[in-house]
Amino acid sequence: MLDIRMFRNDPETIRENLKKKFQEEKLPLVDEIIEMDVRIREVKSKGDVLRGQRKTVSKEIGGLMKAGKKDEAEVKKAQTAAMAEELAQLEAEEEDLAGRIRERMLVIPNIIDPSVPIGRDDSENVEVERFGEPAVPDFEVPYHVDIMEKFSGIDLDSARKTSGNGFYYLSGDIARLHSAILSYARDFMIDRGFTYYVPPFMIRSNVVTGVMSFAEMENMMYKIEGEDLYLIGTSEHSMIGKFIDTILDEETLPHTLTSYSPCFRKEVGAHGIEERGVYRIHQFEKQEMVVVCKPEESMDWFVKLYQNTVDFFRSMDIPVRTLECCSGDLADLKVKSIDVEAWSPRQQKYFEVGSCSNLGDAQARRLGIRVRGADGNLYFAHTLNNTVVAPPRMLIAFLENNLNADGSVSIPQPLRMYMGGKEAIR
Repeated sequence: MLDIRMFRNDPETIRENLKKKFQEEKLPLVDEIIEMDVRIREVKSKGDVLRGQRKTVSKEIGGLMKAGKKDEAEVKKAQTAAMAEELAQLEAEEEDLAGRIRERMLVIPNIIDPSVPIGRDDSENVEVERFGEPAVPDFEVPYHVDIMEKFSGIDLDSARKTSGNGFYYLSGDIARLHSAILSYARDFMIDRGFTYYVPPFMIRSNVVTGVMSFAEMENMMYKIEGEDLYLIGTSEHSMIGKFIDTILDEETLPHTLTSYSPCFRKEVGAHGIEERGVYRIHQFEKQEMVVVCKPEESMDWFVKLYQNTVDFFRSMDIPVRTLECCSGDLADLKVKSIDVEAWSPRQQKYFEVGSCSNLGDAQARRLGIRVRGADGNLYFAHTLNNTVVAPPRMLIAFLENNLNADGSVSIPQPLRMYMGGKEAIR
């Protein structure tokens, strides 16, 4: 959510940003917000004057009563009653205008960073850098479900019976590998100075609307019927929500957090052939990283965060690349975003395994996360998040890149301590 002062002083920047994000249909909202903001300030000013007048008249009533001038006092009382009625109407109008302004401001996207490439959708995202040499083995790499089934490691049919499409049972070495990757990711981030958390897996609606746009909420979140609770789609939601309505001391920044959680997503939309199996599912687990920092430090942290994911995958010798999201592919709250994609030897292309986002002060403004500077002044913090790893999707990249010709899967050195010392699963 943008600062209302920007609508007053620099509405053209907001309009240009909407055009860059190909959201011209929202342009009329800018004028509506400006008009309502003018009116709400008029209402507030009129209300302040009226309150002052009522206070003065109220004092006069006391004096008249003491002087025995009851008739004149009654006239003044009638005036204060009329003022009170008018004031109630003004307050109701002010509340209505504030709600309508906020409703519109919540769908106006954040101002993107000047470095963001302009493009309409994800087909115009821009490759930034590659890490590791993508290789294609001289033997056929099976579909990831087929690899898992050879290890008796996955059961999709039983999951369809218990839960429907988009769910799975993992078992044996594949389930152990899944847990090993998460344990390694946890320790990897702790070693980089992040504080480990296990957060609540449900959050209230005011947190949901604070951390994401309405479009994301509708397409992602599962609502708990009869309660003001939603299942989280990522632990970022709980971790940013942790700071709601707080004032942080500047000297305590940055807060660097890494959190584990299950994640629940509707995954609304068409599912292609490569989204069968465990690529796009309703339930998965993830290790996340979250940073709350000073505005001038957020871009430096942005680079550090996605580099953490790159380093994590490269420590297991999985080739990856970074892909910058263009303006039209950025979610409304994001200032800048980079996806980390892993190499798939079977498909001979990269696919997304994580996403790093700088949200500027958008979440902090919605949730009331402020910082008290050394001068005593308050300002909104900047928030960032990034995926460390999200198995079982990451398992696809892992199994394909570590598959051997005899069907065994090699275990990289960093994972062996979590796999009972195994060098391979067979």
